[in-house]
Amino acid sequence: MSIPQRMRAEDLPPVVPVFAISGAILLPGGTMPLMVFEPRYLALTDDALGAGRLFALVQPREGEDGVAPGLYDTGCLGRITAFGETGDGRYLVTVAGLCRFRVSGEAEGRSGYRRVAADYGAYLGDLDGGDVGPVERRPLLAIVRTYLSGLGMATDLAQLEKAGDAELAIRLAMACPFSPEEKQVLLEASDHAERCRLMTAMIQKELLAETCSSSIH
Repeated sequence: MSIPQRMRAEDLPPVVPVFAISGAILLPGGTMPLMVFEPRYLALTDDALGAGRLFALVQPREGEDGVAPGLYDTGCLGRITAFGETGDGRYLVTVAGLCRFRVSGEAEGRSGYRRVAADYGAYLGDLDGGDVGPVERRPLLAIVRTYLSGLGMATDLAQLEKAGDAELAIRLAMACPFSPEEKQVLLEASDHAERCRLMTAMIQKELLAETCSSSIH
């Protein structure tokens, strides 16, 4: 899951359009498929395709706190790596994560979508693609298997077991059905080792809660 067309720090855009999806994060080195159908995000995609294919994913949140009210303070810049149309007005895009950033302000919106000023300073290491582990993969994979089975989500972990440490951390953090708040914590984790420790703890907490609930009833 290498970062495509690696960017230099000086090429990072200071203002980015925002695609806001609750419960979804993009991590550097990861890829995400998106079905685009809202008019504002169709316009965002059109604009991004004509401007370096860049936009950011930032989770929405309740309340007016933060630099950009209604948005979390940390997001991830991504680049469109694949684009298609469905024939009924929707777009199918794949976006690859490049670099996280802190929201430092809000810029004037366009065509119904929001734009924010991005400060990449704390996350420039994302551009190097150097965080390759090691991570505590065995306990994580074991508890993920138990967790997903309990949710009725049959999954084949064979491919994940073959994945490198960085790919494992990225794919699980992006794909597992954690809450938006937990997803944000994973996005902001300092490295993949911390991200994997957090995921293991989150799943252990969820499994413990389910066990206590079952014993009460």
